[in-house]
Amino acid sequence: MAKLRKVLLFAAVGVLVLSLVAIAQNAPAAGGRAAMGGMGGGAAPGGAAPGGAPDAAARGRGTGGGGRGMGGMGQRGGPAGPPAPVPPEVAIPRPTADELTKINADLKRFVETNTSANSALLKKYASLIVVPMPQANSAIAPAQSSVRTTERHNGFVEIAKTGNFDILFEGDSITDWWQQSGVEAQKKHFGDIKIANFAVAGDTTQGVLWGLQNGEGQGHKPKAVMLMIGTNNNTFGNTAPEIAEGVGSVVYELRKDFPDAKIMLLAIFPRGSGPTDATRLKNEEANKIIAKLDDGKHVFYKNINDKFLDAQGQLVGFQRDMVHPDAPGYDTWGAAVADTLKSWIK
Repeated sequence: MAKLRKVLLFAAVGVLVLSLVAIAQNAPAAGGRAAMGGMGGGAAPGGAAPGGAPDAAARGRGTGGGGRGMGGMGQRGGPAGPPAPVPPEVAIPRPTADELTKINADLKRFVETNTSANSALLKKYASLIVVPMPQANSAIAPAQSSVRTTERHNGFVEIAKTGNFDILFEGDSITDWWQQSGVEAQKKHFGDIKIANFAVAGDTTQGVLWGLQNGEGQGHKPKAVMLMIGTNNNTFGNTAPEIAEGVGSVVYELRKDFPDAKIMLLAIFPRGSGPTDATRLKNEEANKIIAKLDDGKHVFYKNINDKFLDAQGQLVGFQRDMVHPDAPGYDTWGAAVADTLKSWIK
């Protein structure tokens, strides 16, 4: 009985600490900027050059189709749909309502009957000693983001219907900007291979999901897909496990839409001012989870992040915003992935 009380005491205190941490995490971050492409920000909105200025020359360029207006920040847009399926490898544990009722009833009984030296403290904070239902994860609720404009989305759908391409690029501005900073690298490493780039600067997992479910994933079937998404979810406040669920839901959708394609799932690129940067650490945590999606048959996780870091953990081959590769960075990226992607389409 003494051991049981000790275990329950630790559990109660742990729940109290987690509750206080959750309150702190939900407070708005000071000076946080959502995906505006500034120093330490997220992947910038469509058509934005580094620093947030619109790049008029980029609008409508390449196979992406549609306009590339600024469109606002990626987390705003149409209403969110119901949560998308998530592969079990990355799913966040979610107890049922009945399980929560039982757990919390035992915790309440423990607090009420506790006679330890901390009994007064436990009773004082009894209202906080509750195991909550995990919050809904916005990263898995498909929604048209304001950056994935109707015009641009319709352009992608038209390409999916009538296009002839072997490789599909999916993601946010980091992938979208193959059509800007990465133009020469794409020519060098992919030549005349037919590539469709449906990535949208400023987008999130839920935006990519919405696009795939609303026509971008129907029609022509690519032989290979290169996916990297999630850094904007980081900026907008999703936790690493939530980001991983979002990435998992996109992979699930891609597998459903393109069952014969091979998917190169890239680790989310490093970002920020150094190895202790909070956004970089969150991306790294998410990467450890999404690596579990590699099944060795259809989904292949690839982490090339070390190619963009020097011995001190500083970014190499990145623009001053510390989020997007520069032209040499895209060359490094292309050299790391092109041979594999090209082998998949033979």
